[in-house]
Amino acid sequence: MGIRAYLDQHRKAVALAVVGLAALFTVGMVLRSRADSPKYLTATVKRGDITAVVQATGVINPLTTVPVGSSVSGTVKYIFADFNTRVRAGQVLAQLDPALYEAQVIQARGNLANAEANLRNLQASLSAMQAAVETNRANLARLQAAAQYARTNAARIADLSKQGILAQDQNDLTQANLLQADAQVRAAEAQIRQSQAQVDQTRAQVEQARAQVEVNRGALKQAETNFRYTTILSPIDGTVVARNITVGQSVAASLQAPNVFTIAQDLKRMQVYAKTDESDTGQIKIGAEVTFQVDAFPTEVFHGQVSAIRLNAYTVQNVVTYDTVIDFENADEKLLPGETAYVTIPTGHASDAVKIPSAALRYTPELPRQELQDLYAKNNIPASATVQRPGGLQVVWKLTGSKKLEPLAVKVGITDYSSTQMVEGSLKDGDVLVTGQTESANAGQPQGQFPGSPRFGGPGRR
Repeated sequence: MGIRAYLDQHRKAVALAVVGLAALFTVGMVLRSRADSPKYLTATVKRGDITAVVQATGVINPLTTVPVGSSVSGTVKYIFADFNTRVRAGQVLAQLDPALYEAQVIQARGNLANAEANLRNLQASLSAMQAAVETNRANLARLQAAAQYARTNAARIADLSKQGILAQDQNDLTQANLLQADAQVRAAEAQIRQSQAQVDQTRAQVEQARAQVEVNRGALKQAETNFRYTTILSPIDGTVVARNITVGQSVAASLQAPNVFTIAQDLKRMQVYAKTDESDTGQIKIGAEVTFQVDAFPTEVFHGQVSAIRLNAYTVQNVVTYDTVIDFENADEKLLPGETAYVTIPTGHASDAVKIPSAALRYTPELPRQELQDLYAKNNIPASATVQRPGGLQVVWKLTGSKKLEPLAVKVGITDYSSTQMVEGSLKDGDVLVTGQTESANAGQPQGQFPGSPRFGGPGRR
């Protein structure tokens, strides 16, 4: 049977098949055209309150932490405090072996006693020499009186000898006695000078001995101080948060005192050191109320207050941060030193503001650049709005009732990251803004992108 004969016999069936294929082709084209049209992700403009915040992470620290060191070297003999021990000022924390330092104290006391005895001996010698000087002075006075008498007697004998009353021999004897008396006076004067020199020498030795006593007294005080330092005491009332020694361990205090304990003074008042970016420090105000959370209590919110922004900057991989200090009360001591805090610091507030979804400020439709420029010109969008600048105009895309995109220029204010305040613009409550779009894989889908995946920008994206 030929094809023509077959078609003549089955004309009705062939006609139905052709009509079916045409219908299928038409439906496929319609579905393809619908799949090629973009589907937009939208969000609605609302009115409400916006609070701008700075978010940072930080570490909880005690208000005052005192490291306790050892000023002397030695072997740990006893430990009287452990982690979390509450201590009072002056309480014994640990004891080093004091035997060596006790021996040094005994030696220093002996040296001091020896120096004091030497001082007393020299002082007694000085007193004896001063008495000898006084005796020599008395003897000099006696000899000076005898010499004066001999001088007077010699003059009288010489006068009588000239008159011939006495013999010349008597006159010569008298003159010899005068010379002898003068010599004894000069000897006595020399003896006094020698005694005075010995007194001065002994006085200098006394001063030297007194200085030696002071040196030995200082050495004794140092030995006693080192001996006391073998007992490690708490300098403040607080809680031991770290213990770095064990019994039998050798502590070496050569160039600096090793840290053996760390004591937190008061765990009821603590601080958070939050690392804030340099761009946020200008917005943070001293006294601002702060909230934070910790991993230990994920459902609780704790409150504090900014007390300082420290001037010391930290630079890590070209990122500059500063420590923002937050004071808070820890009355029940739930929070512990070293915990990570997730801090939220409010920096501004706007009441009953027009809230633009922040994602809408980042969206630009996937359109050719010329078509975008035409839309900007048609809707009077200034060129400055097409470039994102903090505090300047920005463009959002409104979805009209006919599913068309309409660009609008708005000036924004503070943001809480999910919504942004509109300062100037024609948006109103209930307007629908585009935040993204999805397209079919048939519409020029880029390689590697899944069909129907969202797309948040295009050639004109800012």
